[in-house]
Amino acid sequence: MRHLTTGHSPDADDAFMFYALTAGLVPLDGPEPAEITAVHDDIQSLNERAQSAELDISQISAAAHPGRRPPLLNTPLGSSMGENYGPVVVAPRAMTPQDLAGARIAVPGPHTTAFSLARMYLPAFQPVQVPFDQAFDAVDDGRAQAAVVIHEGQLTYAAAGFSKVLDLGQAWFADTGLPLPLGINIVRRDLGDDWCQAIATALAASIDYARANPAQALQHARAIGVDLDEAITTRFTDMYVTDLTRNMGPRGHAALTTLYQRSPDSQAKPVPLDIVPAP
Repeated sequence: MRHLTTGHSPDADDAFMFYALTAGLVPLDGPEPAEITAVHDDIQSLNERAQSAELDISQISAAAHPGRRPPLLNTPLGSSMGENYGPVVVAPRAMTPQDLAGARIAVPGPHTTAFSLARMYLPAFQPVQVPFDQAFDAVDDGRAQAAVVIHEGQLTYAAAGFSKVLDLGQAWFADTGLPLPLGINIVRRDLGDDWCQAIATALAASIDYARANPAQALQHARAIGVDLDEAITTRFTDMYVTDLTRNMGPRGHAALTTLYQRSPDSQAKPVPLDIVPAP
């Protein structure tokens, strides 16, 4: 029996797409029988665990790719990409991006795509790293003057009393005309080609299952997340589980390449996109 670990955030779209795979509702036809242990962790922690290839299958921030070690491969499936929307910079009152020059801004982690985008589209600021679900609290208690919010916070910031300063996904789209790759899925290269292909095929089936059985998959997503409103969960999942999630294709590849070229940490070197063939 092969034991495989799969990591994803408790975010609704990740839980939705991984549901059938981790629940054993779709086949995983690898070289030997296998069982899967699901690991739920915040995205920055998953980025850090990917540095040592700790998990066999994992979601990570798209921007974390250039810092990854060689043993990890992308899959063309399981990506979260925004189409003219994405992480939102918020503040307790109406402000412009220029007003945030030098400000303390809460960010969800140094390896996240949201942080990379904030560095692209905001004036220089002081990053304050906080867990993604403490972004509003960090502003309320004075640790930060503004925050970059990800996950469902993109939809709930107004109800929490905050004003939008900038939608980083809209800024990206206006700049590039491309979808915004926020999260991607990776597998360990040393599992071997047969296992990597079997995992990609099973993840495709898992996404198809969830889209065909949304009520079941959304119930699972809400059970994993914390205090997720049903309407917000549904809306957020519809935003980030799309045809590009099923197969990023040429537009997704172009978006990833552009993200790495535009990254503030780019060293002007090509970033290899070693991608498991799509099933």
